[in-house]
Amino acid sequence: MLNVGLLGCGRIGQVHGATLRNMSTARAAAVSDAVPAAADALAASLGAKVMSSDEMLTDPTIDAVVIGTPTTTHYDLIHQAAANGKAIFCEKPVDLSVERIKECLSAVDSAGVPFMTAFNRRFDPNFAHLERQIRDQVIGNVELVTILSRDPAPPPIGYIKTSGGIFRDMMIHDLDMARFLLGEDPVELHAVGSCVVDPAIGEAGDFDTATVTLKTASGKICQISNSRRATYGYDQRIEVHGEKGLLRAENQLQHSVELANGEGYRRAPTEPFFLERYAASYRAEMAHFVDTIVSGGTMTPTGMDGLKAQILADAASESARDGLLKQV
Repeated sequence: MLNVGLLGCGRIGQVHGATLRNMSTARAAAVSDAVPAAADALAASLGAKVMSSDEMLTDPTIDAVVIGTPTTTHYDLIHQAAANGKAIFCEKPVDLSVERIKECLSAVDSAGVPFMTAFNRRFDPNFAHLERQIRDQVIGNVELVTILSRDPAPPPIGYIKTSGGIFRDMMIHDLDMARFLLGEDPVELHAVGSCVVDPAIGEAGDFDTATVTLKTASGKICQISNSRRATYGYDQRIEVHGEKGLLRAENQLQHSVELANGEGYRRAPTEPFFLERYAASYRAEMAHFVDTIVSGGTMTPTGMDGLKAQILADAASESARDGLLKQV
């Protein structure tokens, strides 16, 4: 039985805790949070111990840690976990600084511990199936990828001010998905950003609406569209055009019943937000993390995947501000 420690007992910590509670090969043995009440509540639901982060990271009975704390804490936690031989599952982004991410990966490599960057969307059943179809050459060579990702409403301004911006916080998932589906790294990037949803977001130095175009060395193109507002719900769609056809992953609706009457056709709304839409992917990514540690297999997404997505996010942020094409 793998003993896992949860660092962070907020929304994502609770999601991972629930997954571990239902696994036969791992359990949430300990939890830690800066808010004692949050740690106590999650510990009670999981039958886990409450520890400080230092206690958890130095406890020899803890085999692995899940880092779901604020991004600014990741650097120190990763270094300490690696130094104590813990397998590491880290929520994105690993850090807001490319150089600090490189230092984290160096510490992980030196310690020889498993490390996984939590890009959960790779584990979404529909997106994963789409990617397998691409690899099986069902549509031949990929020519154009289109990724649409739009939140139902903006996050609080306080969050916007510390998030690193729409490209590093929100689009970083889509930038990783672009690499995942293209099968090769982009070499060119151009971004456009605007603030049309809430002026306060612009005053905080961020965009609320953005697009990015990526191009690979072989000529494949990916277009990404992000918005902090979608009045119709949580919009998550992917389309891949190839030489022999098209693959498309549509939005996930709350149910599949469709009403048809004299007024036309009516379908269910989309899932309300990411916790509901990507529930299956969160379970699958944690299962992969645990299974890989137990079996000694290859863990993915890697720390390098996290680094490359951050490099693209940084380039997108710069391009949106100076209007220039970036070589990446």
